[in-house]
Amino acid sequence: MHPKFSIHQANAFEFLKKLGDESIDCVITDPPYESLEKHRAVGTTTRLKKSEASSNIWFSVIPNTSFPELMQQLYRILKKDRHFYLFCDQETMFAAKPAAEAAGFKFWKPLVWDKCAIGMGYHYRARYEFVLFFEKGKRKLNDLSIPDILAHKRIHKGYPTEKPTELIKVLIEQSTELGETVLDPFMGSGSTGVASLNHKRNFVGSDIADYSQQVAAERLTSLGEKIDELEKMGVLPPQLNLFS
Repeated sequence: MHPKFSIHQANAFEFLKKLGDESIDCVITDPPYESLEKHRAVGTTTRLKKSEASSNIWFSVIPNTSFPELMQQLYRILKKDRHFYLFCDQETMFAAKPAAEAAGFKFWKPLVWDKCAIGMGYHYRARYEFVLFFEKGKRKLNDLSIPDILAHKRIHKGYPTEKPTELIKVLIEQSTELGETVLDPFMGSGSTGVASLNHKRNFVGSDIADYSQQVAAERLTSLGEKIDELEKMGVLPPQLNLFS
């Protein structure tokens, strides 16, 4: 089974409107949430500094007031008995959770991503991020032994807010089967896509940023070519793990 990917340069809200009802098997995404502006204003995050990939050039946050529309669209496009994961901080959780529940999602719990090293800040320097776990309908996790604290080192000197593919892998393996389709409407560097293809899931992603298109296209195209090569050789393993 050859995994496929499709990436698009588009506003996430407009892109979601173009997707069919119940067309996606899992959503894993990390929107540019409003509270990042506060961190940028007081200088407590380095990932938003002006640089070649600067947020000041391409990184537009979505206001908390947009969460109801986002959740309604995600609920519409997600198939029944499927899961949705949202990366966010402790402030955004209080806006995202009620919006998702109002759209019809069941909220199970916040998973904790332990980044294994502290970040910047002044009041108890953060080394974690939340991953809110939602469900549409009812679907059993594939491995009930996985804890709700996931320890994976943060990405240093990568794409701003880049997530480790090994972290995304856990969510994909827990909530999808081979050949199902994973969506990330704020795909950034394409980590969700890399993890999806590595584990024989299809991927659909979008992002409005030019830099995102460049990075994600390079990563996914290179991975797709390696998959093609291995498939022709008849040595395509169940899990590829060609990129970290």
